[in-house]
Amino acid sequence: MPVLEVDVAGLTLRNPTMLASGVLGTSAPMLVRVYRGGAGAVVTKSIGLKPRAGFPNPTIAEVEGGYINAMGLPNPGAREFAKEIKAVKKAGVTIIASVYGFTPDEFAKTATILEEAGSDAIELNLSCPHVEKTGAEIGSQPDVVSKVIKTVKGVTKVPVFAKIGTSYPNIPELARVIEKSGADGITAINTVKAIAIDVDTKRPILANVYGGLSGPVIKPIALRCVYEAYESVSIPIIGVGGVRSWQDAVQFILAGASAVQIGTAIAKRGLGIFKEIVTGLERYLEDQGLKSLREIVGLAHGE
Repeated sequence: MPVLEVDVAGLTLRNPTMLASGVLGTSAPMLVRVYRGGAGAVVTKSIGLKPRAGFPNPTIAEVEGGYINAMGLPNPGAREFAKEIKAVKKAGVTIIASVYGFTPDEFAKTATILEEAGSDAIELNLSCPHVEKTGAEIGSQPDVVSKVIKTVKGVTKVPVFAKIGTSYPNIPELARVIEKSGADGITAINTVKAIAIDVDTKRPILANVYGGLSGPVIKPIALRCVYEAYESVSIPIIGVGGVRSWQDAVQFILAGASAVQIGTAIAKRGLGIFKEIVTGLERYLEDQGLKSLREIVGLAHGE
């Protein structure tokens, strides 16, 4: 059988699929359930230093090709969520903590708390498109991105991945800044800022007006970002955005991703999507006469 185990900046995954940061990453029981459902690793909901209530309803709208959500980064705070991390680790799950902050120091303090709780890696949310003064606002400023990464790397020992979006349009430049600043990898991409309007109320559907677009509709954008980042840096890349089949996963890997994350597709396909994709990848490699996924990473670049 082909080898599906992958190494992402020293983080060993039994297969290249991960749960993307989102609503399923809020509790230990759900994170464990996703892992047992076949994921190679799970990523938590984005956690901040202090508790945050998030935005009022409605927070999600289904649109053609995906969903727009504006949850507002609700979470119980790092110290409280550390209990969930500990419970997940007791179950033998590979877990990555998604971290956000309003300052580099907040990112670092939160990352430290969640690493001490047992997180196997840290994913820096530098790209949430609908909360002011964090996420995409930070990700649109390469100098601030650099400072966040350096500050977090100065206090952590586990791999640190920088999750980027499209708020800074020059992906190759941003990727190089991330690598130079010491990040161990890049996750690309987050949701894309969008809006939905109701024709009856004649108003935006979401309470926050703007939200983040996810799902198949953003896959071509995500593929482009992974492709551009791969040509610019040597650190590993995790692809995310519209993955709903093994073919989608292969496309991201060919573009340069070492692993992929799955989020929105679970709403339509259920947790069985992880095993479906893993089985599809195994068959693809067998049909191609290949022994490992490593053999196809970046092949779309003509290597």
